[in-house]
Amino acid sequence: MTTKSSAAETVTLNKTASASKRRRSAADPMTVVNELTELIERASENTLAPNPLIGLRPADFAKATQSLLKLATVSPGATVGSLARYAKSLGQIVQGRSELAPDPKDRRFADPAWQGNFLYKRLMQNYLLTHNEFNSLIADSRLGDREKGQAQFLTALVTDALAPSNWLAGNPAAVRKIVDTGGGSVVSGLKNLVHDMRHNHMMPMQVDSTPFKIGENMATSPGQVVYRCETFELIQYTPTTPKVYQRPLVMVPPQVNKFYAVDLAPEKSLVKWAVDSGVQMFMVSWRNPTAEHRDWGVEHYAMAVDQAVDVARRITRSPDVNMWGSCSGGMTLAAYLGWLAAIGDRKVANVSWAVCVLDGARAMTDTTLGLFNAPAAVRAARARSRSKGVVEGSEMASMFAWLRPNDLIWNYWVNNYLLGNKPPAFDILAWNADTTRLPARFHSDLLDIMEKNPYVHPGAMTIRGVPIDLSKVDIGAYVIGGITDHITPWKSCYGTARLFGEDSTFVLANAGHLQSLINPPGAPKAFFSTAPSRHADPDEWARTAVRQEGSWWPHWRAWMQKRSGTQVAAPAKSGSRFHRPLCSAPGEYVLET
Repeated sequence: MTTKSSAAETVTLNKTASASKRRRSAADPMTVVNELTELIERASENTLAPNPLIGLRPADFAKATQSLLKLATVSPGATVGSLARYAKSLGQIVQGRSELAPDPKDRRFADPAWQGNFLYKRLMQNYLLTHNEFNSLIADSRLGDREKGQAQFLTALVTDALAPSNWLAGNPAAVRKIVDTGGGSVVSGLKNLVHDMRHNHMMPMQVDSTPFKIGENMATSPGQVVYRCETFELIQYTPTTPKVYQRPLVMVPPQVNKFYAVDLAPEKSLVKWAVDSGVQMFMVSWRNPTAEHRDWGVEHYAMAVDQAVDVARRITRSPDVNMWGSCSGGMTLAAYLGWLAAIGDRKVANVSWAVCVLDGARAMTDTTLGLFNAPAAVRAARARSRSKGVVEGSEMASMFAWLRPNDLIWNYWVNNYLLGNKPPAFDILAWNADTTRLPARFHSDLLDIMEKNPYVHPGAMTIRGVPIDLSKVDIGAYVIGGITDHITPWKSCYGTARLFGEDSTFVLANAGHLQSLINPPGAPKAFFSTAPSRHADPDEWARTAVRQEGSWWPHWRAWMQKRSGTQVAAPAKSGSRFHRPLCSAPGEYVLET
């Protein structure tokens, strides 16, 4: 689901890419830092988001196959020419005269044997030739854009699976490890395979979660649950400064994942950063719904947000609040703000939007699933969730993995089964594996958002019978996107900023979906670009935006502090007389599976 754009040439991404793994050494701290940075960048790509809402049916694969087979009829000359080029290039490979080489960033062929061994080099070149020739043939054909996309999707799915690196005899690292371990790696790999078939829906395990415990070494920012209802808990975090800003910040996380992505560990916790900046911080922690909550939709969640806002206002005695909405939580927040504007209530002053797309049509255009977005597919998706009452997180994880199989399936296939290794133990991946369910009604409402685009088209959505029109929402807006974000593409996030006026601040981080948020000061090679959203064309915005080195967190802190009211003495304890603390953070709902 990666998108390519001309702005990627304007705002260059400086990512660390390593051709081979390095050993960590306590005597070489820079190596440790570089390894950690690379791992974070890789892990940040392995996240869920509300993209796999529709799913892929056998009929969709049939359409993609039909588009691929149609090549020979719509472009017969190109097909013949492609076969001739293929045969000629194949002869050069056999004779050892081919210059074909993999992308330096392609980790599948990083082992030196792919270049130094006669057999492995030709095996790799044959694979690359087949892959590249198919792509060129499709790109140069007379198929329509949608058919091209479907054909390319199917071709990539098949060729990625057939990569020689995915098979035991075809992977030099796996063959060496068999020799080095006396066959022990094969035994370990088979054990891993059997475990995943029994316990992980026949998918390779992406993480060893056993070292991570919520409330012990994840989600450790101190605070208290000051409100609980059937839908959510509200956490008030303990101030760390003698004075705090009176206007509080209420965070609305996605319903697709649990909230603690922004509080993984103290050194990369956005929650801690905000609290240490003097911000009075409240967090919504959604309950993990079951089939009995099938009727919870966008309206239900929007009214839950209203409850959270009112509790935060009462506790802080502030007439209004600032808010944060990310991903599907941002979609919920937008519906809530539209409802407030419609009833004339101004209890939200400013909003930060993180990797959030409100233009549903553009989201479908910019992502792979837009290729298969058809009325029949949407109806089938609704019927599936309605019959079950929920969409299981494991289903979305599996669907998403097959949209990016090299990174999310075959990478772990090689590590777990061919090399016989345990999956990595890393907190971001552990958080990602802690999946949640979506109620059937909310799933259906998200599909409506993709179809009807209500945040762009006034009146296409109602909350409590009131038509929603985001053009009536008058707030300060700070919008964050990630330049390599394949889940919520940055140009679509820029559209979110445009919805709230030309003075909205748009920040483009040099990272992907999650890493654009987990971006503490000191991260190596971090930078961001920022400017008001005054240009209709996002590429034009990119050409005029100001690049700044380092993390965007200090920039956001200055923006927040300026809009958080006067400073008052920090409260001595959490809650109030009417909202007494119920338990310590991170609460009980986050522990539900």
